[in-house]
Amino acid sequence: MALLAENRYGKSRVRLVKVTRHEGVHTVREWSVNALIRGDYESCFLTGDNSQVLPTDTMKNTVYSVARGSNSTCIEDFGQELASHFLTHYAQAESVAVDIKEKLWSHVEVNGESHPTTFQQGGSEVQTTSVAGIRGNEMVVTSGLSGLVILKTSNSAFEGYLRDRLTTLRETNDRLFGTDVTATWNYILNNLTFEAVRARVRGALLDSFAGHKSLSVQHTLFAMAEAALAAVAEISEITLTMPNKHCLLVDLSPFGQDNPNEIFVPIDEPHGYIEARVTRDSR
Repeated sequence: MALLAENRYGKSRVRLVKVTRHEGVHTVREWSVNALIRGDYESCFLTGDNSQVLPTDTMKNTVYSVARGSNSTCIEDFGQELASHFLTHYAQAESVAVDIKEKLWSHVEVNGESHPTTFQQGGSEVQTTSVAGIRGNEMVVTSGLSGLVILKTSNSAFEGYLRDRLTTLRETNDRLFGTDVTATWNYILNNLTFEAVRARVRGALLDSFAGHKSLSVQHTLFAMAEAALAAVAEISEITLTMPNKHCLLVDLSPFGQDNPNEIFVPIDEPHGYIEARVTRDSR
């Protein structure tokens, strides 16, 4: 005897580029949208009755249609708008989860000036948001970023760690510290100018990374999270994932050369993996 315990369905990786044509200058936004509905769809699973099922192809078209009529300029506002649409128009939907990733585009500079209609894509960084909408309740918005690749060439050490017979790593008080930051944060309020808050969180993370005298990745991760909470009162907690993207010093002694911390080989795998969730101290 089998029992359907839980289910949801939807459309994944709906890719969308939206061009906003202001007078004399355009903006480009590229989003990848996942939309998942949870509700009373038991008959579909158990008997094959599709009468209550909204096709996922319709959900894809809904993303484009809502985007066409939307004035939202950030993924958080658009995610709430899309979740609200599904909850308003489809009674079977008890809750909706909308996840959006945004690739960044910026204006190309030509002769020292920003060209109004020509763009270049940024690096690996992606902006993210997750919107959870439950019928009869306020939307819950969680934002973040991923692919923020950063490196510092000073003020980074790793010493005094636990050693056993398998330890080969040498202690150092002067190493390269590279990482690929993934961050997510929860908001205290929802009626926010999300882009401005995001910029302040990102700025606080980078400022702290640059200025912190690191004794380990863990040490700097906490300092970065603490700085973000101190700088941005609108967030209640932040989770950071920071893999240690190693750059190993090359031994040039077989060639009769020294290497005063100048020549390294980057190693992507394996790498250290450090993660922590940091909240405000309510004591």
